[in-house]
Amino acid sequence: MHGEENRLREQIVRYGRSLFERGLTAGSSGNISVRLKDGWLLTPTNACLGDLDPARLAKLDWLGKSISGDPPSKEAFLHRSMYQERQGAGAIVHLHSTHSAAVSCMSGLDHASCLPPLTAYFVMKIGRLPLVPYHRPGDAALGEAIRKLAGKHSAVLLANHGPVVSGTSLEAAVYATEELEETAKLFLLLRGTPVNPLNARQIEELVSVFKLEL
Repeated sequence: MHGEENRLREQIVRYGRSLFERGLTAGSSGNISVRLKDGWLLTPTNACLGDLDPARLAKLDWLGKSISGDPPSKEAFLHRSMYQERQGAGAIVHLHSTHSAAVSCMSGLDHASCLPPLTAYFVMKIGRLPLVPYHRPGDAALGEAIRKLAGKHSAVLLANHGPVVSGTSLEAAVYATEELEETAKLFLLLRGTPVNPLNARQIEELVSVFKLEL
């Protein structure tokens, strides 16, 4: 195991503990993955993100076969679908974070963009957030549903479940996940209150200045 892989294993453990301790994931929910040169790392099935062992992280090849470590999360196919469609994705975070999960249970959402552009930071880190229709846990069809959206979206929200967020690095994926959760919190706090989301001109300016792909 070379130095870069060891560094990424430690990074998964560190960010997992941080997310757990701040209440962004609970129990054994949620999973984290990172792309390697010779496959990818994924948190194990039934593992608590607050108590990960770097040596026991699952390592898989691009066919989804286990190379080493504990058995991978049963949601491995979500990550694999996202990686296959987003070659620039270096890491993926999937959580059941409270406010994002709450939004995923609401009726009347715009399935193409289920959170409004309330802040510039949401637009910069997430862009548009599509809603993936409900699938039971472990349903392989969910991987195909994600695949259809992942080419154009770095993040998706799974109905009655939670967000799946990719980033160029694990740090970027974690920060984007946190920005999504904060926007979901704002969205819920502002229900029933008139709001002024960013308009088309303001979004176009962000896209131009920060070279965003929306």
